[in-house]
Amino acid sequence: MTDLSNTADDTDSTKKSKQVITRLWQLSRFVKPYRLQIIGALISLVFAAGATLMIGQAIRLLLDKGFSAGSDNLDQYFMGLMAVVALLAAATFGRYYLVSWIGERVISDIRKAVFNHVLTLTPAFFEITRTGEVLSRLTTDTTLIQTVIGSSISIALRNLLLFLGGLALLIYTSPALSGMVLLVVPFVLVPIIVFGRMVRKLSRSNQDSVAAVSARADETLRAIQTSQAYTHEAHDRDQFGEAVEVSFRIAIKRIRARAWLTALVILLIFGAVDFVLWSGATAVVSGGMSAGTLGAFLFYAIMVAGSMGSLSEVWGDLQRAAGASERLLEILAEVPAVKVSENPVPIGAHIERNIHFDHVTFHYPSRPDTAALNDISLDVQKGETVALVGPSGAGKTTIFQLLLRFYDPLAGKIMIDGVNIADVDPTRLRALMGLVPQDAVIFADTALNNIRYGRPDASDEEVRAAAEAAAATEFIDAMPEGFNTEFGERGIKLSGGQKQRIAIARAILRDPEILLLDEATSALDAESERLVQIALEHLMQNRTTLVIAHRLATVLNADRIIVLENGGIVTQGTHAELMKEGGLYAKLAKLQFDTGRSALSA
Repeated sequence: MTDLSNTADDTDSTKKSKQVITRLWQLSRFVKPYRLQIIGALISLVFAAGATLMIGQAIRLLLDKGFSAGSDNLDQYFMGLMAVVALLAAATFGRYYLVSWIGERVISDIRKAVFNHVLTLTPAFFEITRTGEVLSRLTTDTTLIQTVIGSSISIALRNLLLFLGGLALLIYTSPALSGMVLLVVPFVLVPIIVFGRMVRKLSRSNQDSVAAVSARADETLRAIQTSQAYTHEAHDRDQFGEAVEVSFRIAIKRIRARAWLTALVILLIFGAVDFVLWSGATAVVSGGMSAGTLGAFLFYAIMVAGSMGSLSEVWGDLQRAAGASERLLEILAEVPAVKVSENPVPIGAHIERNIHFDHVTFHYPSRPDTAALNDISLDVQKGETVALVGPSGAGKTTIFQLLLRFYDPLAGKIMIDGVNIADVDPTRLRALMGLVPQDAVIFADTALNNIRYGRPDASDEEVRAAAEAAAATEFIDAMPEGFNTEFGERGIKLSGGQKQRIAIARAILRDPEILLLDEATSALDAESERLVQIALEHLMQNRTTLVIAHRLATVLNADRIIVLENGGIVTQGTHAELMKEGGLYAKLAKLQFDTGRSALSA
């Protein structure tokens, strides 16, 4: 039973070792564009290794011939040694510069590739993956890979050349002493294999724990005001501290394994060198070997020993990089839930007829047992304003998300002018739409650029006109630098109403065919709401508009009101029709209007 278990472990270890190489090889596609730099680095590498190996022969000639021949020839041997050192310095410069350049360039390409791919992933991916973890992969993991590409691989190749070349010259210099050195090699490989397994396992765990630390910090800092308002800082410190300590404990285990590996390799290799040196010195004293030969042999023995020790270190780096590359490749292999057709169906720049939901059913990936929409059929005519009302969780926002193709329906289809949007390029589809979310997104940038986000090629005059239409110029002009004022991270310098007006200005600037308003005036005071409502009414003219409303007063003038509950359409009609009908809408309206009167009378 034990033998079978050991065999299984060995097989598993072999597979994992192959996976290390396979994962790193999968990243080679990022290296291929820089073949010329790689060739230059390899040439420099060969010259540097050759020059290093030549030093041993120079030492032998210097000891055996330079000293014995007298001072007449001594200078030329020292000059020859200096020439070898100069060649080594020049080749080392070329190797270091080119390899470091490749490392920086490749890691920049990897970061861009990962980020670009993440931008193609739908919200379904972020339902199960925290933003902080993605950021950790973009920073910490790529830094580890940069170390390998920009340093460790070069060091590994250099030490491999020195090991092979040194070993060949050892045998050439003294076959007898070389046999003693080779006897030690199996004893050195054993700890490399044993501790290498431990490092590989712990490296992946270490990267996961670092990602958890990053995610915890990101989550807390994004909600810093809530944390402080609820005096939650002590609890946040404890949670973050525990995450850091877990990461520290795993890192220490990995470091301990690598430290044991390094110590054992040094002990075995240099212990062998000491024994060989003793044997060689005995041979020199007895006249069986010249001092120059012993000096050269000792130089090569130390070089072989050092290169083996360095290779064991590099293998540890490769193990860590393999874990990091696995995490990055997981993201790059992530397939967007929304498929883009290889031959997307074209869609017009303008709506000619309607938007049609045909028996649409949808479940969120994180809630597969609960239908967010259940057999919804809905028709919105060109230029019509349709309001979606209902209690929280009724499916209002889901309709927006499906229309934007953040998700695809599980059943049924959504069509614009008879074209199934599942066959349309999502980028082209979304170009038709302008979204004003309930929670306005503000970037750490100027007022000008925040509004211009709706249409990056817009002029300053067009941005200002959009801001005026959204009643935003009043507070923007009052700021120290006007439209060039920085809003701070997530718009920390703005009130809720000001953020919403910036978001509305962004949508106005976009001038979309389909306007999606998710309770666009919910955060505004009465005066700002009045101004923005006027702007929205102008914007909504001759435009197809869907409005999500929790405050029913904002949809009294809608052409049609759709009442949703539990993912289905309960009823629809105008405000007057629905009030006369009674039911859910009348109940919601009565609750809100009665609450409003009570608040006013108070």
